[in-house]
Amino acid sequence: MTKKPEPTELWQLGAAETATKIKARHLSAVDVTRSALERLNTVNPALNAVVTDMSDEAMATATAIDKRITNGEEVGPLAGVPVTIKINVDQIGYANTNGLQIQKDNITDQDNAVVNNLRKADAVFIGRTNTPAFSMRWFTRNTVHGHTRNPVNRELTPGGSSGGAASAVASGIGSIALGSDIAGSIRYPAYACGVHGIRPSLGRVPSLNPCAADRHIGGQITAVQGPLARSIDDLELALHAMAARDIRDPWWTPAPLSFESFEKKVALCVKPDGMQTEPVIEKALRQSADKLANAGWIVEEVDCPPVRKPAEMQILLWMSEMRRNGSAIVEKENDPDANFVFAQMQRLYPAPDLNGFLDLLQTRSVFVRQWMQFMDDYPVVLIPVSATLPFKDNLDVESIESFEHVLEAQLTQIGLPFMGVPAIAVSTGMSNGCPIGVQMVASRYREDILFTAARVIEEHVVPVTPDAST
Repeated sequence: MTKKPEPTELWQLGAAETATKIKARHLSAVDVTRSALERLNTVNPALNAVVTDMSDEAMATATAIDKRITNGEEVGPLAGVPVTIKINVDQIGYANTNGLQIQKDNITDQDNAVVNNLRKADAVFIGRTNTPAFSMRWFTRNTVHGHTRNPVNRELTPGGSSGGAASAVASGIGSIALGSDIAGSIRYPAYACGVHGIRPSLGRVPSLNPCAADRHIGGQITAVQGPLARSIDDLELALHAMAARDIRDPWWTPAPLSFESFEKKVALCVKPDGMQTEPVIEKALRQSADKLANAGWIVEEVDCPPVRKPAEMQILLWMSEMRRNGSAIVEKENDPDANFVFAQMQRLYPAPDLNGFLDLLQTRSVFVRQWMQFMDDYPVVLIPVSATLPFKDNLDVESIESFEHVLEAQLTQIGLPFMGVPAIAVSTGMSNGCPIGVQMVASRYREDILFTAARVIEEHVVPVTPDAST
């Protein structure tokens, strides 16, 4: 077991410990919030992770929580825990910009369902985090909020689209960050910044942006909300709070948070569907497999079901929707990065006709079935987060060739959401000056298995720390 450094400042405490101590009146929510805000003010100017400061509201919320505890009232599981919210999520009184100039005044008067659940859990919202324009890159830069930096290595992307969320939580701005994931937007930023992030099953966490029309079918069956955190315990605590009932989301499913016991058996898939996994990533996967084996798990190296064709179909779904509603908006916004990315996606993925679209959705059932049958034999699938170490910042817009390189490296990020299964990115430390980690996948609604396996890996890892200049 790797000894973790003891916290010396309140902002360094994990969410679980913070909530426990606040409820027991060993700490005050006001003091914890003040420490988190001081940390934000210290490091955020260099990172631009948080683009909307919520200091006044945060202190008012913390004061109210302390008063309720003093009065003997019940408080929620995240009582006093500092949390950040992604800028593309509706939150009462704030603009859901999605990284766009054309939405900078898009003030909402209702909470997204997941924000409402966090509010009911008595989290303290300290700020809103950056995302790329249209939330459609694994890098985080836009013309309305600017460029977010990686707190571990400034030469690297902080990931995207939840790049601000990952940068914030990795640097100590909040114990939990809310992100969203349609093609790796939680898992990849967590990987790039050396923290943990989980993409829940479709339907696990309710989500609805009241300020916008419902998404088309592609977004409905692939996009989810989920947490990023510095520990697996905090990740699990956050997910449980986020998963509370909200019937405004028709996909929300009242599934138990844990099920019956399971066989501790892992499928190690180093090069899923021909993915050109770099040796340093393969090494991290094999070391993680060894940790699981040493803890009593059965590990078998096998080929997993397809991810390449699901990834292609996933993108065809997005692009069908973007072509219908987004082309004019992309042109109007005129964000240079989004212009380039959208042009490449149009070039690589031609629009299906109606029959092609119907065939695509029909074929999805085949892939879901294959993955569910596979995970009936292997409750955990251990695979790369990405084929490479975290990318050089903004690599995707350097050239057509670099864009295609990035797209190929992210095969598992894109393909897995098509099946609606949960997946977790687990930090395994540093390699060659870069954060590194592994990804694990489980059957639908079996996030409990992922947390169990992730703790085995986490137990032996030295936590990644931000650059000293942060």
